[in-house]
Amino acid sequence: MSRPRTAGTSRGAGELRIIGGEWRRRRLAIADVEGLRPTPDRVRETLFNWLGQHLDGLRCLDLFAGTGALGLEAASRGAAAVLMLERDARAARQLQSNCQVLGAGPVVQVLQTDALHWLGSRPTADPQERFDVVFLDPPYALDALQRCLDALPPLLADGARIYLEDDAPLVAPNGWTLLRHDRAGRVFYGLLTCTPHASASFTPVPSIP
Repeated sequence: MSRPRTAGTSRGAGELRIIGGEWRRRRLAIADVEGLRPTPDRVRETLFNWLGQHLDGLRCLDLFAGTGALGLEAASRGAAAVLMLERDARAARQLQSNCQVLGAGPVVQVLQTDALHWLGSRPTADPQERFDVVFLDPPYALDALQRCLDALPPLLADGARIYLEDDAPLVAPNGWTLLRHDRAGRVFYGLLTCTPHASASFTPVPSIP
């Protein structure tokens, strides 16, 4: 989660707390970037109840990493590999610093890049490098959910699950199934899975200007 959702937010949340797994209760700094704040504990608890408390052996992709709350939580819970993408240079540097603090280097990779550009440049993936879990929480103002979902299928392992958030009730697009969903205040979140034919509709997406 990486950008402001409401007006009037001017500073980052300051601190992130890992809530489960190897690094449970560890507290990490958050970059001082406008609107940057971690996914709330309550939402993360629900999400990882859905996914299973342990993600042993799974490959995860955090497309708009922001504070790293979701990607680092996944790594703490045993994910085999976590790739975190973050466009903002300050936020990306803080993610890299937090990975060093945790000793997460063997598992977590941080790339400073535009997620939509990255997706558009990777139409296929080696079967051994496909992702089992994707965290998809772009800034609402980007209207990027559908573009990301259009681009993701060729990068997904069989049965992959996609976590997403929006400011409106979630509806599964064609080619997707909504497995679970809930609401926390004004945030709607849930898990999707891709139906087998969805990858056939892949079209490259443009990067953000």
